[in-house]
Amino acid sequence: MTTVGIRLVEGLIARGIDTVFGIPGVHTIELYRGLAAAGDKIRHVTPRHEQGAGFMADGYARVAGKPAAAFVITGPGLTNTLTAMAQAKADSVPMLVVSGLGRSDTLGKGLGRLHELPDQGAMVASLCHTETVTDPKKLGEVLDRAFAAMTAGRPGPAHIQISTNMMAQPCPELPPPVVSGSAVPLPLGRLRGIATTLNEAEKIVILAGGGTRGAETALQKLAESIDAPVIQTVNARGAMFGHRLTVPASPSLASVRKLIAEADQILAIGTELGPTDYDMYVNGKVPDLSGMIRIDICADQLARHPAKMPIKADAGAMMAALMPMTIRANREGAERAEATRQAARAELASLNDLMPAQLDMVEAIRNAMPRAIIVGDSTQPVYAANLYYDHDRPGGWFNAATGYGALGYGPGAAVGAAIAAPGVPVVCLIGDGGLQFSPGELRTALDEKLPITFIVWNNSGFREIADAMRQAKVSPILGCDPSPLDMEHFAMACDLPFARVAQDPAELAEILDTPQDGPRLLEVQAR
Repeated sequence: MTTVGIRLVEGLIARGIDTVFGIPGVHTIELYRGLAAAGDKIRHVTPRHEQGAGFMADGYARVAGKPAAAFVITGPGLTNTLTAMAQAKADSVPMLVVSGLGRSDTLGKGLGRLHELPDQGAMVASLCHTETVTDPKKLGEVLDRAFAAMTAGRPGPAHIQISTNMMAQPCPELPPPVVSGSAVPLPLGRLRGIATTLNEAEKIVILAGGGTRGAETALQKLAESIDAPVIQTVNARGAMFGHRLTVPASPSLASVRKLIAEADQILAIGTELGPTDYDMYVNGKVPDLSGMIRIDICADQLARHPAKMPIKADAGAMMAALMPMTIRANREGAERAEATRQAARAELASLNDLMPAQLDMVEAIRNAMPRAIIVGDSTQPVYAANLYYDHDRPGGWFNAATGYGALGYGPGAAVGAAIAAPGVPVVCLIGDGGLQFSPGELRTALDEKLPITFIVWNNSGFREIADAMRQAKVSPILGCDPSPLDMEHFAMACDLPFARVAQDPAELAEILDTPQDGPRLLEVQAR
């Protein structure tokens, strides 16, 4: 007999899923029967916490450019995964969470069954698309709708839940996947007007967000054609490494805002204009953007900010269509970009005299490990680099220190990234406080033999929060000094090679330059 659990796994494979992150339980045994039946057609990775499963699926999707799946039990398995789903929602990352569900004849009755929730589907529905499998014959339709929700338009998470009694039901062979027909057409009637507006401008600035990921070539060609500096939000970093027009700096910086304010035309592409990128200091001094041309695949996003020309379109397709219609002109783009880069980097010291040294450490990692993927957690050097940092690989710098801001994101996401890019070195840059949110995922990296370098920025507590309390004149400062792990003994417990370095870029680079076989743990003793 071929069951719903087996057919579900077959349906995932047919739709391109090759990796499942999950922790089995009594409510997902039939799903694991499906994984076992699939053999080497799909890979299973065991995290140490369901939140880690979600973060792994997130990191995988960002690097692979396609979704992975997480299998979790009903109740606590799913609630543990919700944080990761919310992070993926905030950053437009596709992931599929498949959870168990209690027996269908017990739902909503409050009988105190194992892992029972009042209404699991309603809980998830407030966050993302969710489906319940109620008929084996309609399993294919459920999968098609979930994949459309994940990948059509603005990407994001989706959820499917299956009752334990439904998982074992006989299920017919699934029909072939339905190819989503919801591609956003180009606004052909408006292209010439947009191009004319750009051609008539004297000083253009491009605001590039995460929606430009995967379209870096089109972004660079368009920027060169209109000679426009390109300001990159955190999720767009690495798009134009070292390019004369690149401005890898936060629009929260005064120097970057000056560049924006002096422009006579703003072209915003695939950016939600969120405050953690554009106004992280909450001073309300974001330049007026109401005259911008704004391209976004999501109609809801376009409606949230006034724009002279809001365009609902795929960023890559729109940029490629615009480029041949633009007229090349010297708008002093390289000179404006260079001046802004210099001013933005210098501005870090005025914000916090420790930031330049923190940025030096991040750049030492990049230079010692060219083309590595750096996955960040919420820690001081990541905050500094989010303000100003140019990465040498498109999509190779990402973290959870903006947007939803889930602490403990880094280890799981680094595991997912490493699985998505075999052989590529991956760095997880995390603080000693963040590490204690998800320390178990280092063992997952060991189990999977992944070349991840876990760098722990050890400042013995939540110093970023302590600084914020100090600035707010809270006294005494409370809750910001959790004792750190003894990193050497922790590494020993995880069977990882270990090294401790001072906050010195040269010393860190020397350690990173040594050969690596599997994961390792480095501790930086922060000043």
